[in-house]
Amino acid sequence: MQQLTSNTHYMKLWDAPFNAIKSGCKTIEMRLNDEKRSTIKINDVIIFTNTSTGDKIKTNVENLYKYKTFKELYNNHDKISIGYKQNETANFEDMYNYYSKEDIDKYGTVGIEVRVV
Repeated sequence: MQQLTSNTHYMKLWDAPFNAIKSGCKTIEMRLNDEKRSTIKINDVIIFTNTSTGDKIKTNVENLYKYKTFKELYNNHDKISIGYKQNETANFEDMYNYYSKEDIDKYGTVGIEVRVV
């Protein structure tokens, strides 16, 4: 019987999204689908590090959602799962604070569904 193996990936998160994933509210981490992220597979492990405190959480990759743009990603997932609070407005243009339009056009985007383990 073939044994399934998983890879471990490491990502940094600001305090608010880190705590939202830790609490189980945010279940989808949104990233550019660049060379680094395109190697992530279902059942892989992601260790997130809080950039403010250095705390770490271990998560399992449950699913991957690939889109050409963050607008498509936002349109296909509810705002709580991608990290917004109920009283906040989810706007895909928020992602331009992290990624350029050129890089989004070049690589596309990925929603990484995770579960804390």
